[in-house]
Amino acid sequence: MPPETAKKARKKPKKSAKKTWMSPPPPRGAKQRALLTVERLRDLYPAVTELEHRDPFQLVIATILSAQTTDRSVNLVTPELFRRYPTAADLAAADPAVVEELIKPTGFFRLKTRRIVDAGKKIVELFGGEIPSNLDDLVKIPGIGRKTANVILGVGFNVPGFAVDTHVTRLTNLLGLVKTRDPVKIEHQVCAMVPKEEWTGLSLRLILHGRRICIARRPRCEECVLNDFCPSSTTRPKNRRAKKAASA
Repeated sequence: MPPETAKKARKKPKKSAKKTWMSPPPPRGAKQRALLTVERLRDLYPAVTELEHRDPFQLVIATILSAQTTDRSVNLVTPELFRRYPTAADLAAADPAVVEELIKPTGFFRLKTRRIVDAGKKIVELFGGEIPSNLDDLVKIPGIGRKTANVILGVGFNVPGFAVDTHVTRLTNLLGLVKTRDPVKIEHQVCAMVPKEEWTGLSLRLILHGRRICIARRPRCEECVLNDFCPSSTTRPKNRRAKKAASA
């Protein structure tokens, strides 16, 4: 047998490429815990963002400014910012030096100035000054990723969207809803477990819960309304409200 033929004969058939995009299946009992989380947090928090805004344009700009800072810091600067630049066209034509001074308290003010001015320009250029109401268009705006786009859809347009930030990533893993830290996989898995009309509310409430109760450095498990079924809870109430879910 010629050497070339022998090599071909020894060649193993190619295996089908693995679907690397697929996430691992959700943990056992995840759907039941997800639905309980929806129910409990709905009674505890409103489905709102803490960023103050009057319309989708203001929400877009405030959300960009909220990176690496608190909503409170953003809320301190946006009233004057929006008074001077009430529309995307106004912001697109703004003097960056003036904008920098206005938003300085939010940190990273030079980068954020470039982003919001560029966002104003892109909104005018691509969408005639109006904020689009679909995810594919929203992510074309500088400073807007999938997470931010989902917040804008849900809060600004009442279009269901599940935004995954650091709080949502942390809490969905602690609650045993998912076993991944990939935002897109978390979004898809959680959305498959809860009704569509709950996507926006659940995301916003998880963020509030992560800020107020399930704090990363010092979780207040004893005060948490989810502590009877949360696999990560350091405490358990005497009367478990969801014994079945906890043992699932």
